[in-house]
Amino acid sequence: MGFVLIGIISILLYGALVYYVGWSGWSWFQPKESPYKRKIKILYIITLTIVSTSFILGRVFGFVLFNILGAYWMALFYLLIIILPVVHLTAWLLRLARAPHHHVKKWTGIVTLVLVISLISYGSYNAFSPVVSSYEVNMDKPADDIRELNIIMASDMHFGLLSNRDHAERLVKEINMLQPDIVLFPGDVFDDDIEQYTDQGINEVMASIQSTYGVYASLGNHDKHEGTMEQLIKVLEDSNMEVLYDESVMIEDSFTILGRKDLTDHNRLPVSTLLEGIDMSKPVIMLDHQPYELDIAQQNGVDLLVAGHTHRGQVFPGNLITNSIYEVDWGYLQKEQLHTVVSSGFGFWGPPIRIGSRSEIVQIGVTFRE
Repeated sequence: MGFVLIGIISILLYGALVYYVGWSGWSWFQPKESPYKRKIKILYIITLTIVSTSFILGRVFGFVLFNILGAYWMALFYLLIIILPVVHLTAWLLRLARAPHHHVKKWTGIVTLVLVISLISYGSYNAFSPVVSSYEVNMDKPADDIRELNIIMASDMHFGLLSNRDHAERLVKEINMLQPDIVLFPGDVFDDDIEQYTDQGINEVMASIQSTYGVYASLGNHDKHEGTMEQLIKVLEDSNMEVLYDESVMIEDSFTILGRKDLTDHNRLPVSTLLEGIDMSKPVIMLDHQPYELDIAQQNGVDLLVAGHTHRGQVFPGNLITNSIYEVDWGYLQKEQLHTVVSSGFGFWGPPIRIGSRSEIVQIGVTFRE
C-alpha cells in the first residue's frame, strides 16, 4: 500500500511539473491572434504529452525513437525545472520596476532558450568527451618482481542506446594509448540490458583492449537483463573480460585482484570471507561498484579499492548531493593502508549530459615497496 501511495504521489507531482513547463512554454510562444490558435494549442498539448511520457512509452513498446526522445526530454525537463523559477522571479521583479511587459516576456523567453541550448550543448560535450584523471599510489607491500603497475580503470559505461558503439570505441582507443598493465571495470558496463551491447557489436570493440595482465570487471546495479546471471557474465567474457563475481585471482603470483558483487545483491559475501586464503602479505586490489564500507575494506587489509556508481552527481546540483552521501564520491582518499579511487564514470544514466561532472578514464600509477 505504501509503494502504491508513493507511486501515485510521484505521478501527480511529475504531472504538475510537466504542466508548469508546458504552461511556461505556451505563455511565451503562443500566437497573439490567429484563426488557428485553438488548433495549435491542441497540437502543443498532444506533443507535450507524448514527449513527456516518451521514456515510459519507449520501455513499454520498445520503440528506439521514444527511448532517444525520452533521454533528451529528461535533460530538457531537468534544466527547465531549475531555470524557469529563476526566470519567472526575474520577470516579476522587472515588472515591479515597470519594465514594458512585452519586452520582459520577449527577453526572458530568449534568455531561457539560449540558456537551455547552451547547457545541453555543454553537458553533451562533457558526456561524450572523456578526460583522463591520473593518480599516484605508493603501496607499502612488495609485489615480487613487479615494482610498478599502470592501472587503467573505467566505471559506469552504461553501454546501450546512447552510450553506444562510438563511445565504446573512444574508450578502447584511449585505454590502448595509455598502454595499461591491467584494466579494471568496477561495474555498470551495461545500461539495464545486454541487447544493445551485443546488437551494436560493442562486445567486439571491448575485446580489442590490450593490456599486459588482462581486463577484469565486477558487476554493478545496472548490470542486469531478463535472462540468467550466467548469460550476462558470458557476454562480458566474450568481450575478453574476466568477471569477478565475489571472486579473486592472483596475478603473476604477485598481487590479488578481488571483485565484489554489487551492494544490491543480497547474496554477496562479506569482505572478510572473500579474503580467506588470500596472501595478505602481497597487495590486494578490490573492485566494488558502490563506494561504501571503506572502513571495512581498510580493517580487512585491502590496499586499493576502485569504485564508481556516483557519477559525481552527473548533473548539478547532483554533485552536492553525492558529496554529502559518500565518504568520497569522486577522486582519491587514503585511510591508513587503504587507497580508494572513485570514478565519475565514463558513460551516463538517463539524460545524455554532464554538468558539474565529466566523463572520465582513470589512470592509477602504483608503486610497490621493494
